Amino acid sequence: MATYALGLDFGTNSVRALLVETATGAEAATAVFHYPSGDQGVYYDANDPNLARQNPLDYIAGIHAVTNDVLQASGISADDIVGVGVDTTGSSPLPIDANGVPLAAQPNFQNNLDAMCWLWKDHTSFAEAEEITQKAAAYPYLAKIGGTYSSEWFWSKLLRCSRVAPLVFQTAHTWVETCDFITGYLTGTLPLPKRSICAAGHKAMYSDDWNGLPAAEFLDSLEPALGDLAGRLYSKAYPSDELAGKITAEVAALTGLKEGTPVAVGAFDAHHGAVGAGIREGTLVKIIGTSTCDCMVHPKAEPIADIPGVCGITMSSVLPDFYGIEAGQSAVGDIFNWFVRYAGQTHDALTAEAEKLQPGESGLLALDWHNGNRTILVDPLLTGLIVGQTLHTTPAETYRALIEATAFGALMIVNRIEEYGVRIDQIINCGGIAERSPLVMQIYADVLNRPMKVSRSAQTCALGAAIFASVVGGAHPDVLSAQAAMTGTKPHVVLPDTERAAIYARLFAQYQLLHDAFGRGSQVPLGHVMKELREIQRFACP
Repeated sequence: MATYALGLDFGTNSVRALLVETATGAEAATAVFHYPSGDQGVYYDANDPNLARQNPLDYIAGIHAVTNDVLQASGISADDIVGVGVDTTGSSPLPIDANGVPLAAQPNFQNNLDAMCWLWKDHTSFAEAEEITQKAAAYPYLAKIGGTYSSEWFWSKLLRCSRVAPLVFQTAHTWVETCDFITGYLTGTLPLPKRSICAAGHKAMYSDDWNGLPAAEFLDSLEPALGDLAGRLYSKAYPSDELAGKITAEVAALTGLKEGTPVAVGAFDAHHGAVGAGIREGTLVKIIGTSTCDCMVHPKAEPIADIPGVCGITMSSVLPDFYGIEAGQSAVGDIFNWFVRYAGQTHDALTAEAEKLQPGESGLLALDWHNGNRTILVDPLLTGLIVGQTLHTTPAETYRALIEATAFGALMIVNRIEEYGVRIDQIINCGGIAERSPLVMQIYADVLNRPMKVSRSAQTCALGAAIFASVVGGAHPDVLSAQAAMTGTKPHVVLPDTERAAIYARLFAQYQLLHDAFGRGSQVPLGHVMKELREIQRFACP
């Protein structure tokens, strides 16, 4: 008899449930719940572009909606579901009380943005991140996370909250990453859920090398309140092939799931997306969405160098018993959507015109830092830039230049990872943009001068969660076996074009100049860049 695994994927704007057959990965049904709060699920502040918060009650409502919907749509009995897996955005921590209830659910805090989930793309703590980077220089904590602490990460957000919202911070019993909050809710283990090694290692400076989280002495040096909090956090974190607990009777009644169904330890969406895309040694998986996350794995038995500027190297954060390497870009789809919104045109219309253009034809070159730089500069205060505009520049030319900019940013990451001895044999892309935009995939193939594969599943993050669910539910003995049965890539591979790649190599050289001048403050001459863009334009359109 067929068995199934359920993956719950909590994204920036919605939660998705995916029910898959454990023997083949065949997708039986899917359901989506769009978060009702804020602007497409996110609270912003017109006076502070760095702020992005989320109502954690939307997550609970989403769980109830998508589980019931996916069971109804599939017609599959809850008795045939062997396990549940969870992935979420991150670092997206939220404060909870001693009973595990989010502060945002309490009357005194329900309209307080500081009591909500501090979403991954909240950059309000940029000053705190810089302070952590400076003070951590005397400790080993930054070596495995690229050498620079980010405003997107756990401790900078908590430090910021302690300073700007002391009542929220003092009232909170503890803080949990969203992935841990969800599994804790499903299993009734809040406020002490099993914590994710993915979240802990990449975002909270956790490592077995120093027995867990940073020492209270270091946290006290940032803010004594952080040192006090450390004792109410955790001392051990776990990979996602570990059992987080089982579905409670209360959750079963609200979701339609069976009481006692195993739940896997949670993780971040990108890392589970890499598993759902079939990641293995030598494979770079690009999860392309509102931002991108780039994931790789490296064998535990082989040494690995610390890589400056990446988002972390953590054991078992992607595949058990492999080092997980994470990098990424703070905005990709968000950049495209921003331009579409203000250009007043559709993606389809701009794409149709942009496809007619040759590399270099527009004379434009852009930087992809509209939401800061995640890798390799790790600087949230950087902003976007377009060079080469004239009175004849069209929206389609600008749209293509922005796509090219994200591809150049992707190439910077590839070059940095290979520079430090991690080989990349193939690239697998996943996410909505990889699925729906042949133009983006072709530009990426040409800029990186490598074939671009696309994951067979359009829901790789949810599929990755389901893979871990299948393991804790006993359908597969381990993650590699589950991947072999449940993942694959599409038959069509996007190949680079030699002539276009040569032009993009010239443009990338100019991108690197802009990157170093504006991102590093390097004293590189830029006076010739516009002239070089003109020359490339003439070469592209003789």
